Order: sequence, then C-alpha cells, then structure tokens
Amino acid sequence: MQASAGKVVCTIFWDAEGVLLIDFMPHKTTVTGVYYGDLLHKLLLVVKEKRRGKLSQVPLLLHDNAPAHRSHAGQAALLESGFEEIRHPAYSPDLAPSDYNLFPNVKKHLRGQRFSTDQQLKYATEEWLKE
Repeated sequence: MQASAGKVVCTIFWDAEGVLLIDFMPHKTTVTGVYYGDLLHKLLLVVKEKRRGKLSQVPLLLHDNAPAHRSHAGQAALLESGFEEIRHPAYSPDLAPSDYNLFPNVKKHLRGQRFSTDQQLKYATEEWLKE
C-alpha cells in the first residue's frame, strides 16, 4: 500500500465564463482575514486581466459568514479592491453555486485516483478546472 497525499486546501474564484483564480494554501496555515485580503487583491488583478472591458459594473462576490470574510482585514480588502459583497443568508436551505456545481464535479473527477504528492493532486485539479 502506498500512502496518499494529505489534505490540500484550495480556494477557487470563478464566474459564469470559467475559473478566474486557483489558490492552494500552504500546509499548516489557516485562512485569516489578512490571507483572504491578499487573495482579493490577487483576484482584482486577475479580473482586470481576464475580463478586460467587462468591468463596467462593480464585480460581486458571494460571501458566507466565514470568519475571514467578516474580519476587519477581509472587509477592508473588499472595500479597497472595489468588490461588492452579496451575503449568503445564514442557515439558508439554498446551496451556494459552488456546493452544487463546482465541488461535486471536481470530487467526481478526482474520485478513485491516488496521488503520491501534493503537486500531482494540484496539477490534476488545475488541469480539470482549465477544461
């Protein structure tokens, strides 16, 4: 038996046209307000690059009540980047689009595969998302 790669945490920003930004967190780190704020700044650059000419309106982000989203650093980065927040209702029976569209399809694609390194898992995930 060969050990599989450990858990890898991935943040994916996407819109109706496809994936904008994929961020794999370093091991033994957590998503803090500062980390999330940095991601929002990266996202703004990616949106300007990939969706050039489509920023006639303020980009909207769907947020839940995660601590990083509610933190002072996360909220400040949201204001600085110019994004507008759409809050997902707490305890809502409605699923976020990622919960019924993105994540099940990624899991289905990766199911049954074994990866000996984190890099192999990241590569397989990125390649599927690029499709």
